[in-house]
Amino acid sequence: MLFTTRSCLLGGMLSVLFACSSTQEREQTKPFSPAFKLIKTKPIYFNSFVDCNMAEAWVGDTFRIFPGKYGEDPLWGDARDLKFADGPNAEATFRNKAEAFTEPQLPKNAPVGKPGLHGAIWFETVYQAKADSSGRTLYAVYHNENYPSTLPYDAKTGEGYQIKDWPEGIKEPGSMAAVCRIGIMKSTDGGRSWTNRGLFLEDKQPRMILRKHNTGNTFAGGVGDPSAVVSGDYLYLFYGEYGYPGTYQAATYDPQVERRGQCISVARIRLADLDQPQGKARRWDGKAFTVPFDEVGKPVASLQIPEAAGGGPTSSPKAGYHWGPSVSWNTHLNAWVMLMAKATGPSWAGSSIHISFNPHADLGEALNSQDWTQPKQLLDRPGSFLWYPSLQPTKTPDDIKNRHTCLRLGQRARLFVKDIQSKQSQYLSEYVIEFE
Repeated sequence: MLFTTRSCLLGGMLSVLFACSSTQEREQTKPFSPAFKLIKTKPIYFNSFVDCNMAEAWVGDTFRIFPGKYGEDPLWGDARDLKFADGPNAEATFRNKAEAFTEPQLPKNAPVGKPGLHGAIWFETVYQAKADSSGRTLYAVYHNENYPSTLPYDAKTGEGYQIKDWPEGIKEPGSMAAVCRIGIMKSTDGGRSWTNRGLFLEDKQPRMILRKHNTGNTFAGGVGDPSAVVSGDYLYLFYGEYGYPGTYQAATYDPQVERRGQCISVARIRLADLDQPQGKARRWDGKAFTVPFDEVGKPVASLQIPEAAGGGPTSSPKAGYHWGPSVSWNTHLNAWVMLMAKATGPSWAGSSIHISFNPHADLGEALNSQDWTQPKQLLDRPGSFLWYPSLQPTKTPDDIKNRHTCLRLGQRARLFVKDIQSKQSQYLSEYVIEFE
């Protein structure tokens, strides 16, 4: 369940004053760098399909999760794996058998060339509307992937993609790369049925990085793999930036220009606009949130990997960049915590996950949304691809009482990650993280 932190909201006026003053004091004395440790524990193995951040919410006394993929996909095949499962706490829900998952009612894909939902979607974050005391009004932030065949270019609108010089994808030689976008769906029955509300962010054809230079077997461009949190009156979206920061032209392409415009970026939208989000979001311009939802913003500089440390553009097979953020507010630290994967080769190859912190509850003030610590390695597993790390609540009375989810946690949480080895993958937790 997402929550609003207008001014260090911690449950009471004394707590507010203490938290805010403590934050100010630590900013004035020394760099903010919380300590943490991983504690090996009995593993939890997830029994359904996961290929994204875990979206979840408490609906009454039920902890509900929404993993999986839904929709048309000419490369991997159409999917109906986006399902939900319930439990009395997070651990019980994650341990559900495959047959305990239920398929919600989702909008059908629209015919090619017609308005509507195109391509496949994955739910990445669920925002729970505060105005609905029943907890049944949910907004899902989804990752969406399309190809020139599912969303062909329309010269009248500028939407869609042209197949000429299209880059190769992840599946096999000759396969096509996808383009990612981010949208919003709404449910008023706790996630049993959903309506598509429109796009949060997208990049259009001019920003696609084409075949001559795009050899990393990832995306042709776009924005994706998001995590969203509430601060004040806004939903803040942290996401992967995969397009060229301007108009891509083969003759003038510069890999350094591409690298400087990529990594993890941030945008925001008013909570009041979630029912009709199309065109309402604004990206960060370096000083403020002014850039339209489909134009070029700037990434979070502290999360970028310098070239000297192996940083590179996402279109390169030698890329070094952080991606797939998962953001939560930590009540013990009075700070935001971000986990992320690290790509070091083609097709998002990378064996490590990393952690960063931000001490500002109000992400809208000044440069607060950009004030993330330099990422530190949290876990490395040579021989594996580690994707979609997240922190999840436990089954402790405190986590249940406080309705903790992956978006709000305390001193201890379980670390989950998708571990891919030799084309076999598992979504699992083998560690508890403890913050100090």
